[in-house]
Amino acid sequence: MAAPSHRRSLRSRRVLVVTAAAVAAGVGAGVIVMNASAGTVDLYHQTLAAKDGWASSGTGTTGGAKADAAHTFTVSTRAELVKALGSATDTTPRIIKVKGTIDANTDDAGKKLTCADYAAGTGYALSSYLKAYDPAVYGRSKLPSGAQEKARAAARTKQAKNIVFKVPANTSVVGVPGTSAGITGGMLQIQNVDNVIVRNLSFSATEDCFPQWDPTDGDDGNWNSDYDSVTLRGATHVWADHNSFTDAPHLDSANPRYYGREYQIHDGALDITKSSDLVTVSRNRFTDHDKTMLIGSSDSEPAGKLRVSLHHNVWKGIVQRAPLTRVGQVHIYNNYYDVTTLDGYATQYSINSRAKAQVVAEDNYWKVPAGGKVAKLLSGDGTGAVKGAGNLVNGTVTDVVAAYNAAASKKLKTTVNWTPTLTAGLETSAKDLPTTLATTTGAGVLK
Repeated sequence: MAAPSHRRSLRSRRVLVVTAAAVAAGVGAGVIVMNASAGTVDLYHQTLAAKDGWASSGTGTTGGAKADAAHTFTVSTRAELVKALGSATDTTPRIIKVKGTIDANTDDAGKKLTCADYAAGTGYALSSYLKAYDPAVYGRSKLPSGAQEKARAAARTKQAKNIVFKVPANTSVVGVPGTSAGITGGMLQIQNVDNVIVRNLSFSATEDCFPQWDPTDGDDGNWNSDYDSVTLRGATHVWADHNSFTDAPHLDSANPRYYGREYQIHDGALDITKSSDLVTVSRNRFTDHDKTMLIGSSDSEPAGKLRVSLHHNVWKGIVQRAPLTRVGQVHIYNNYYDVTTLDGYATQYSINSRAKAQVVAEDNYWKVPAGGKVAKLLSGDGTGAVKGAGNLVNGTVTDVVAAYNAAASKKLKTTVNWTPTLTAGLETSAKDLPTTLATTTGAGVLK
């Protein structure tokens, strides 16, 4: 059914209490949202509004709105979620209502699993791995290979089998309001499917038990991890709305260092890669994270895809990739960036445009602390473009692209090859965003 624009102030909405009499009269069970101008909307069947970013293009994004009763599920455990998702190749519309917080690191009986459980029987031990690939002995010219690397890969496979949830096409995964709905320790994988909605969920503690050492990554090598909280790979028509993303409770400041490099157990929060296309990311909260959002995983991804809209999101305590864009046409508007260091997460940059990405960044608001440099809000490789307009820094209209280019050797291009048209709800002034987005973004807002 048609949905009102979710961009309208949630303060204008009223929760409709569904009584037994109302149910009997045909209103139905579930959560109902009332919008004064558009009647009632069932949250679980709500679809993306017309012209609401790239995901509204073409056939639009309806998720599981057409699901029948047999394909409507309420889940509270990992095992129930796996069963509700079914086969990743089954395109039957389905609605999955997540009630409470699902711990991905549990077995089918609900028993808590640890990294030691995943490593059991593989022969992997971190102490042995560190000894085998110490750069002083193993060198820095090649990736690890041999017994301990094979054991690490085997342990990683066991963890992935448990914590990766593959979402089929035509699916809505929605948190039940009032239940602290979310997934901890897991990853929603939306891969090579069309028409998916993810709403009202808190994602936390998505952690890789078995990071891989890569001595060739950068000048000093790096520990690289797998698992994003939500990952899109070759996916189309995806709407991610009113979700929250955080590393908590294990923050990066608690990570040890091996070989002089941080032992990074977190990867992305919400990554959009492998030629994914027609995606809208709206009213989410991203906090306490480093490599937050990739749009395009490689500079060599083919042109014509990676069309993404990001609007009315909050970014706080984010180090980088908010987002990092490649290749595609990306619209970034009405977002609030607080680049004050938070919980040890110090911002390197917010938006990166590289690999000929065509970014329109307009009417966003940056809060920059005393001593912060506007020139460091953006980044690029000299081939990407950012067309900026109406952006505010601490309440003052600021040409953030010009500020970056004045200090950078690899300058951003300032014109793009497209004009956004799917912009319903675009606010032409960013001045109120710090206040309005404080109460209208993230999981738990929708009622």
